[in-house]
Amino acid sequence: MRKTNRVVLASTNRHKLEEFLVLFKKYPEIEIVPADEYIKNPEKLSLVETSDHYYDNAIAKARACNQGCHYPSLADDSGLEVDALQGKPGVRSHRYAITKNGQTQDQANNLKLLEELKNVPEGKRTARFICHLAMIIEGVLVHTVGTLEGRIAQNLNGQQGFGYDPLFIPNGYEKTLAELGADLKNKLSHRAKAVDALMEDIKRQDIVLAKP
Repeated sequence: MRKTNRVVLASTNRHKLEEFLVLFKKYPEIEIVPADEYIKNPEKLSLVETSDHYYDNAIAKARACNQGCHYPSLADDSGLEVDALQGKPGVRSHRYAITKNGQTQDQANNLKLLEELKNVPEGKRTARFICHLAMIIEGVLVHTVGTLEGRIAQNLNGQQGFGYDPLFIPNGYEKTLAELGADLKNKLSHRAKAVDALMEDIKRQDIVLAKP
């Protein structure tokens, strides 16, 4: 692969961009750049997420971004699946709850999840984060999946991270991702695993990232 190839991240989520920038630091041959610097109306990328499957949504976003900028494009669709809720919130994780009284979306989502699990005992609160990554490179699709197993805490804990991090306790730990901090999270996370698998596939297939 050539050195320092630009890959456009098909997202307008600032937290997600920051996380991917950190995750790709171990792969200096790739430079992750935000969609809003390379395509018009990047906020419309989310409109193609119409499927009930992570795989389809990730591919649709990557293709839409690639068509708009003609650079290699990377998209993810991720979610939290709770066993006691039959896999919910799943692909609807980001917009799981309706915000009210000045809540952020993350606050509303976490409070709704706690309410739905209020009568579920500790041993039945198992859950997992899932990330599907799709990269479009010169018409070639590379798709990988990463999973992080854990459980849902009884209360919100920690100030770091975003999304459901204050509620998610990874297997083997007693603290939430929001308590464990970014450095450890970025070694454990579903996105970290999906990124590592993606880079392995790119190298294994000897794919060249065009447009330096």
